[in-house]
Amino acid sequence: MSAFTLTHQDGAARRGQLVTAHGTIDTPVFMPVGTQGSVKAMTPRDLVEVGASIILGNTYHLHLRPGDELIQRRGGLHRFIGWDRPILTDSGGYQVFSLADRRVVTEAGVEFQSHLDGSRHLLSPESAVDIQLNLGSDVAMVLDECPALPAERTVIDRSVDLTARWARRCRDRFLAERDGSATGHGQLQFGIVQGGADGELRAKSAALTVEVGFEGYAIGGLSVGETNDTMYKVIEQTTPWLPVHQPRYLMGVGTPLDLIEAVARGVDMFDCVMPTRNARNGRLFTSQGPINIKNAVHAEDDGPVDHACGCYTCRTFSRAYLRHLFMAGEMTSGVLNTLHNLFFYLDTMRGVREAIAFGTFEKFRQDFRRSFSSRPLIA
Repeated sequence: MSAFTLTHQDGAARRGQLVTAHGTIDTPVFMPVGTQGSVKAMTPRDLVEVGASIILGNTYHLHLRPGDELIQRRGGLHRFIGWDRPILTDSGGYQVFSLADRRVVTEAGVEFQSHLDGSRHLLSPESAVDIQLNLGSDVAMVLDECPALPAERTVIDRSVDLTARWARRCRDRFLAERDGSATGHGQLQFGIVQGGADGELRAKSAALTVEVGFEGYAIGGLSVGETNDTMYKVIEQTTPWLPVHQPRYLMGVGTPLDLIEAVARGVDMFDCVMPTRNARNGRLFTSQGPINIKNAVHAEDDGPVDHACGCYTCRTFSRAYLRHLFMAGEMTSGVLNTLHNLFFYLDTMRGVREAIAFGTFEKFRQDFRRSFSSRPLIA
């Protein structure tokens, strides 16, 4: 029986449910990023309040600190961090990209130098699986290579082949070890499609990955410097090659508009640091477009960040107070700003799900685009 059920379709947009060991997730869904077992500035109680049904952790970081075996001895990541809802763990493939000056990629895996103490480590397809089983996440990602763009076609093609070979090794290890794991029983595993901005290579990568056979499929290697139009084109070229009745996850993307445009092209799951990182820098998302709360125009504004928002921050505090907190360097600034931004993202996804169910997604998409783009960012 599939873990994913497609319940509604409106054009290419899809609504569904993904069943995991720690609960059922309604899709399309946005996953707040908790790289080191914590979504920055948020407690698990805050995440429940803003409506998060699943969060993301990172294999690379948790392996280095505090250690996946230590977490396993504590009963797994859910118990360790006090979160009883689903968790997805990234395999560390993005760190292969982002820590290019600290790693060497070979057939065996990725040898990298720790950013913490300079020690050397080998992250192989097999060890990436083992670490995630120790963590006990609900959804585990395979190890992949994410090449920087732009790159020569031959370089991307080699990366596609390497990612496919690693995917097969990950799956073999996963199937051999999952049911014997103390914390990973019931874990799902997603494959990752690479291929840069080349439609043919995306199709090739998708075919190779689907051939291995996973519970879901991710589109990787985007939001690494390409234009929005290129990103949308790649998504449009890739989703038709992915199984209809399994979830599709777009990794590391993006703005609220990016999410809606990706849903329109058949994507079900998203993660991105943008709402939390922007919040800490004073950039807040609203139904009329983003604002910079640090700007002097907000110094005597007694209104909320967004009159259309029902989050605790908007119900309780003025823009004037939020600007004061930011300018004073108060920790509370990051907390209240992050709470608002995550609520905005998650509430937007709730609206998307409802629109798909009612067959009005295209109207929702056009209305959101018009409203969200109506106010330029005040620098």
